[in-house]
Amino acid sequence: MFYPHSRILRTGNYSMIRGFIWAVVVLSFIAIGIALFLENWPPFGGTISGERLKRVQASSHYHDGEFANTLPHPPLESGDVWGYLIEQLFGDQIRVPPSSIPISAIPPASMLAPPAPGLRTIWLGHSSVYIELDGLRLLVDPVFSDYASPFHGIGPKRFHPPPIAMTDLPKIDAVMVSHDHYDHLDMRTIQYLSSRGTHFVVPLGVGAHLDEWDVPKRQITELDWWGSAEIGGLTIICTPAQHYSSRGIFDYKATLWSSWSVIGPMHRIFYSGDSGFADHFQQIGNRLGPFDLGIFKVGQYGPGASWIYSHMNPEDAVKAHLAVQADRMLPVSWGTFDIAFHDWDEPIRRAVKAANAQNVDLVTPRVGEVVIVGEPLRSHSWWEEVR
Repeated sequence: MFYPHSRILRTGNYSMIRGFIWAVVVLSFIAIGIALFLENWPPFGGTISGERLKRVQASSHYHDGEFANTLPHPPLESGDVWGYLIEQLFGDQIRVPPSSIPISAIPPASMLAPPAPGLRTIWLGHSSVYIELDGLRLLVDPVFSDYASPFHGIGPKRFHPPPIAMTDLPKIDAVMVSHDHYDHLDMRTIQYLSSRGTHFVVPLGVGAHLDEWDVPKRQITELDWWGSAEIGGLTIICTPAQHYSSRGIFDYKATLWSSWSVIGPMHRIFYSGDSGFADHFQQIGNRLGPFDLGIFKVGQYGPGASWIYSHMNPEDAVKAHLAVQADRMLPVSWGTFDIAFHDWDEPIRRAVKAANAQNVDLVTPRVGEVVIVGEPLRSHSWWEEVR
């Protein structure tokens, strides 16, 4: 028997299916368009190709299309993912300072004179450090933007301004970048320093980002682990770290990450970059130590084996300091951005306790305060006043 309404029903179903298919197609095109737009968004950086890709592929640390640490990365457990989500939404940590962080503003006029012989450093916030080493001016992981993000106004925002404006910096001889995450590699800062003629020493592959930002090739040196460059009488050595990289959507571990060792005629420093604790610190100490100063990350760690694998906690940072045979320890990577599941001042509190237990000379300057190697620094617990 023929039922007229059955044809209507079939026609209606067909229309609904066709509409659904068209919606999926349109949304897919929109998603692809957004992905392509974002992948070409300038802050995401460049793509490794040509001779740079050949050099990357020739590295002994590059396997199956990505860089790898010496020790395998533990798998991310489902419980860790759930734990991260719970902490992000319901964690009771005080991740943002309840009042203003004290800043020691750097008078621009004080930076005009040529750097004096010796070694002095100024913590600029997070992992950014200004260094004067045996007559040259250096920066490590300089970030002067307000947000550690590819988008202004979105993402982790600074707790405090830099102690000196980027445009008031003196001519910087060399910048060392540990890896391409946004809280360590900032497009705006790189472009400004490039316009002043600064030379950039970066791990393998990171030069693709600098190319994208129109940094002249003559101002870029890319190194594999244990590779070195000579700049103005200093030997800058790309030393290992245990971390990872990514900046865009499809570039996980596409570029190398590193720590940095700098050896001058009279002084030498070590900078850990972001890293988990592993035996590479002992190797660096045995090959290049002792160091006059060790600059170590103490914050941005979290729960779970996968996180601590690539982000030392403060106790491990003190162990790493001892392993590289550094005399004085400057703790960094805390107090500027909310990008981990701990109180904003927990890293420095734990670092001080661990350093005291090991008789480590740990200095705790305010942001912008000068630390001179060979001269005492009256450290005090200034973070306790931020209430």
